[in-house]
Amino acid sequence: MKRALAWCGVFAASMGSDASAQDFCFDAAVNYAAGAFPTSVFAADLDGDGARDLAVANIASANVSILKNNGNGTFAAAVNYAAGGSPISVFAADLDGDGALDLAVANSGGNVSVLKNNGNGTFAAAVNYAARDNPYSVFAADLDGDGALDLAVANLGSVNNSGNVSVLKNNGNGTFAAAVNYAAGDNPYSVFAADLDGDGALDLAVANVLSHNVSILKNINGNGTFAAAVNYAVGVEPRSVFAADLDGDGALDLAVANLVSNNVSILKNNGNGTFAAAVNYAAGSNSNPNSVFAADLDGDVYLDLAVANGGGNVSVLKNNGNGTFAAAVNYAEGVRPSSVFAADLDGNVYPDLAVANYNGNNVSVLINCACPCDCHADPGSCDGLQDIVDVVHTINVAFRSVPAIPDPNPACPHVTTDVDCSNTTDIVDVVKMINVTFGGANPATEFCNPCP
Repeated sequence: MKRALAWCGVFAASMGSDASAQDFCFDAAVNYAAGAFPTSVFAADLDGDGARDLAVANIASANVSILKNNGNGTFAAAVNYAAGGSPISVFAADLDGDGALDLAVANSGGNVSVLKNNGNGTFAAAVNYAARDNPYSVFAADLDGDGALDLAVANLGSVNNSGNVSVLKNNGNGTFAAAVNYAAGDNPYSVFAADLDGDGALDLAVANVLSHNVSILKNINGNGTFAAAVNYAVGVEPRSVFAADLDGDGALDLAVANLVSNNVSILKNNGNGTFAAAVNYAAGSNSNPNSVFAADLDGDVYLDLAVANGGGNVSVLKNNGNGTFAAAVNYAEGVRPSSVFAADLDGNVYPDLAVANYNGNNVSVLINCACPCDCHADPGSCDGLQDIVDVVHTINVAFRSVPAIPDPNPACPHVTTDVDCSNTTDIVDVVKMINVTFGGANPATEFCNPCP
């Protein structure tokens, strides 16, 4: 099945009790120096050690910073690699099929840089490919179904060119054919590739900053050519678009961060790649949302939203379970946040946040400190999954006198089969485990009750 590269999945700061009321918990931001005016951050395992590193595009220093993960969500000093002129967006993906993640960088100076991974998280010199005027966003995905990841690039355009989307097909070895351009709205700022109509081929969603809409370009016959754009109105000056199943119906919806209207637009998929009218949710006051990312931030299986606000904070909007969202909870952040990415950075399963701060010349990392439900409900293997292995183990402990995993266990320090803290493992614990594993119950309410 053809699919986009998986995006894994943002803070405790100045909100006090409001954060716990929303079931979110994030440690205070820790800042790591990057290059000059960072505009985009991407988290991925670049050196193959199992921990997600950070790649940051720095528009003023014309380079990409690589910050390697020490394995616990802290990061080594940045190592910088030259890109093209004014890099503004970075995406990590295996472009040449060797198993190591390479980098694609959109340079607003006029091209796209590809930096191949040497296999250890260091990178070869950039090779540049022409796009159109002012490339502002790049996304890697298999657009033509040949198994190699192609590039989609949103080109902001110029005074005499309102912009378009370039598609650069992969030759199969991490080199790319000449760009083919498709019209979108006015001044495309962000592009996301996903199967929006359920036909197995990846379509394109493009946020257009001056026409205040999102363009949907459907993939024709799955071969990486695209139909004429269909546009949907959103807020004022959309800067970022993200596709994800927000309401749990199996179809990918859209979340759009709107800079000037200070909100996020949610466009629900009708199930066929057409979309209902946008419903808008406020971000922070005068927040200037630049970037949006969807991830399950509180462990309830529903995808929440993290929004980087240029006004100086990050908004987290909790999913009510049906694709509607609670009021934003805002967390103090760096200086002019420009990009947010949610991923498990410290290895405890929960998505943390990495935020590029444009005027801070750094990246903030906010570690998710939510109750470790994954371990409380994961006694069978401590693999971060609540599955049949854990159910069987709990049954064995309850009824066959099989020893429980020691508590604490260095690999999973909060593990226990006594998930209701009754001082015995019994049928109540078995039922709770089954409800979470097979019944869709919320681990936060079933297991997040630390034993005294």
